[in-house]
Amino acid sequence: MSRRTTALWAFALALLLAGLALVSVALGSVEIAPRDVWASIRVGLGVPTPRAPSLAVQSIVLDLRLPRALLALLVGAGLALVGVLLQTVTRNDLADPFLFGLSSGAAAGAVAVIVVIGDLLGRWTLPGAAFAGGMLAAASVLVLVARARAAGPEHMVLAGLAVSFLFSALTHFLVFAGDQRAAHSVLFWSLGGLGLARWDNLPIAFAGLAALIAYGGARRHALDALLAGDDTAHSLGIDPRRVRNEVFVTCAFATASFVALAGVIGFVGLMVPHLARSMTGSLHGGVMLFSALLGALLLVASDIACRTLLAPQELPVGIVTASIGAIFVIGMLWRQPARDGA
Repeated sequence: MSRRTTALWAFALALLLAGLALVSVALGSVEIAPRDVWASIRVGLGVPTPRAPSLAVQSIVLDLRLPRALLALLVGAGLALVGVLLQTVTRNDLADPFLFGLSSGAAAGAVAVIVVIGDLLGRWTLPGAAFAGGMLAAASVLVLVARARAAGPEHMVLAGLAVSFLFSALTHFLVFAGDQRAAHSVLFWSLGGLGLARWDNLPIAFAGLAALIAYGGARRHALDALLAGDDTAHSLGIDPRRVRNEVFVTCAFATASFVALAGVIGFVGLMVPHLARSMTGSLHGGVMLFSALLGALLLVASDIACRTLLAPQELPVGIVTASIGAIFVIGMLWRQPARDGA
């Protein structure tokens, strides 16, 4: 794909994302006309507006739906970038935050708050515990890899799987041993949701996305070299082990930030990088840009679906992304040619 074509596709995806975000803010239990959405945003920005909507409409748009749409955009883009980085350094097409225990650790921390510890720190207790759990899982994986004195992709995957199963078992134990009245909250949170979105906690998700963009932009050439294998990377003066550790720490921080606010949302980090590579190739400059745009589009669209399919009841957004992801993986397998003699 030429640079001009890439720029046109990126611009088209950005426009589509902006339109979809506007639809997300307009739709809900109370439908709001797009012109009132735009007028409310202008009021929030302090721009003079000839026909300002009612205070109730402004409150719905500015305090509830706009932060939610922005959280969907940040988390969707971030999870997609996590998938890009992890798939590169592990050379595993199925790599995503689930595979390395990052989501499981964050889920365990959040469930511990919901069913055992309680709301000790007010509204920051749940995000704080989820973030701490995700970072604990990441530290556990790094300790296991260091103990094995090997940081190859296969060792990191095995360590991640072990930590993932461990924290999943802890989560299930806490659910059964804790207050059963909290089971519904645990189920909804463990399947993902964007209901915690507020202006004061959006910087948490923004920090995770910013860390991914900054690292990916600074180290994109080293990541490109890893695509050719460790030997090629060594010949270019790049230490694959160091890059893997850097990527894992960055992805751990970002994933913990996202899961702390949105819960466990699966398949975004797995399938979006494949879609991006089919559009722009494997080099990370284009893949990261397209993955961020497609990931944001996917999660914003999924949030619209989960709020409208069973309205006024809201589905966990993880159900929608898992359904789309399962269809995507089945489609990938179906398109693969049969092996000779099979």
